Amino acid sequence: MTSSDKPGTAADAPAETAETAGTAGVTPVAARDWATAASDPQYRAAVVDLLGALAYGELAAFERLAEDAKLAPTLANKAELAKMASAEFHHFERLRDRLAEIGEEPTGAMEPFVAAYDGFHRQTDPSDWLEGLVKAYVGDSIASDFYREVAARLDTDTRELVLAVLDDTGHAGFAVEKVRAAIDADPRVGGRLALWARRLMGEALSQSQRVVADRDALSTMLVGGVADGFDLAEVGKMFSRITEAHTKRMAALGLAA
Repeated sequence: MTSSDKPGTAADAPAETAETAGTAGVTPVAARDWATAASDPQYRAAVVDLLGALAYGELAAFERLAEDAKLAPTLANKAELAKMASAEFHHFERLRDRLAEIGEEPTGAMEPFVAAYDGFHRQTDPSDWLEGLVKAYVGDSIASDFYREVAARLDTDTRELVLAVLDDTGHAGFAVEKVRAAIDADPRVGGRLALWARRLMGEALSQSQRVVADRDALSTMLVGGVADGFDLAEVGKMFSRITEAHTKRMAALGLAA
């Protein structure tokens, strides 16, 4: 995913939780490898769901960046977005191959998440180049923050893969540079893009909550029961961290949160 400008990512805090989760005397999933953790069928199902959601998200990001390239005002910008789209497709391939490696059919793992992703993209179709940049920077970063929170509680093999495919493809710095330049040239652009970013934030959180609610294995993993799940208080803290990271990203763009 095109995410993760490093300043203020929401992933920083839970990493410590994963390292210290065993202090209560229970070996945390985050300290096990895949072969050991996957002996729990409920955990395995949750990871398959997670990898399926990520895989389709990367495929959708590839398609979107390729479409965004058509809106780019210069040939250099088109080339930059094409390079980012290629990186997203490589991330998709890694996830697809991992699903196959653990004996899961990749298309079947992705299928439950197609409607949610496609619905989000239909409802947040950018009208121009700048909206497309903000969508990739803000929308994908919110999703990546969420997945990083979850990754801190996964087995070591799955966590390594998830964090690798969430690496920034270069879109963060590119988006900040182009959006800030546009606002400097015409300050009125800032108000429109700030409203757009708020809409993206709401839609992204709503879609994420719907996906989790619809998938029993994922929801059980997140709220205790499987892996090193969040308790309800920690869920609130997690969304506070994600919101705080979003506010910092908006500031980096020169927009009001």
